[in-house]
Amino acid sequence: MIKDTTVVEITKGVTLQTERTRSMQSNSRNLAICAVGIFVCYFYYGILQETITKGQYGEEKFTYTLALVFVQCIINALFSRGVLVFTNPGHDATSTSLYAICSITYLGAMLASNHSLQHVTYPTQVLAKSVKPIPVMILGVLVARKRYPLAKYFFVLMIVIGVAMFMYKDKKPAKAMEDHTIGFGEVLLLVSLTLDGLTGASQDRMRSDYQTKPHNMMMNVNLWSILWLAISLIISGEGLEFLGFAQRHPVVLLYMLSFSVASALGQNFIFMTVTSFGPLTCSIVTTTRKFFTILGSVLIFGNPMLSRQWLGTILVFIGLGLDSRYGKEKKNK
Repeated sequence: MIKDTTVVEITKGVTLQTERTRSMQSNSRNLAICAVGIFVCYFYYGILQETITKGQYGEEKFTYTLALVFVQCIINALFSRGVLVFTNPGHDATSTSLYAICSITYLGAMLASNHSLQHVTYPTQVLAKSVKPIPVMILGVLVARKRYPLAKYFFVLMIVIGVAMFMYKDKKPAKAMEDHTIGFGEVLLLVSLTLDGLTGASQDRMRSDYQTKPHNMMMNVNLWSILWLAISLIISGEGLEFLGFAQRHPVVLLYMLSFSVASALGQNFIFMTVTSFGPLTCSIVTTTRKFFTILGSVLIFGNPMLSRQWLGTILVFIGLGLDSRYGKEKKNK
């Protein structure tokens, strides 16, 4: 009788271990799919964004950032609504105020980051945004009551430092740079990073308190964003100015539509990552996206890399590997 009981317990233990292994494999596969989806969609997104914002339209230039983000949010909302109609995930109990707050911090971070480019160089912006996982983690702990093992802080710091070392571009010394101090552009970047952290914290609250589904989150955040942007377009007068520009250069509408479709597909994978694995994991994926894009071009086209960049590459891969193995999030008690 004792032997039978022991055999049953061993069988249960083996079955439980097998289920855990399958679950871990499934999670790893889903995360890999989301990461590849984000990389591919936002690679195309970046190309189209530069085509729109840096392109020449006769003697005019495209300066209608609010209008571009407005169209982007409309397509995002329509895409997520279409997915919800076909999948029917059930009732969404998430607080409306939480969606509204998340949309404000999400939009604020995006606009502050874009506007900072008028005051700082693009490499400076990229380097600043590469530390995004840090405010996401800190504000997740302070606001969303998240708990992480001590090792995870170290692994995330390794990834951030590695990305910064890889992305940093040496500049020739210049008197203007020597005299440069923290100015309005740097303040905007700090605001953007803080709002990124608050966005992550509100998404963590949705995930833990309401088990919000990805496309419900995507649709509602974008609907609120459309409202704020519509008000801004009317008050600033940019809406009417953009309509005149689009009449003179209708090709920009095709670019904006393609850009918005890439954004919708990319956001689809981003919100799937946020709801399944958390905002911190998502911020790590999006932070390392540019790193892997540039690394890929180096490996494919044989562009030389500095020793500092190789060291940064090693730090990123070690940090990602250790984080996936030992950086699991602690459960809230």
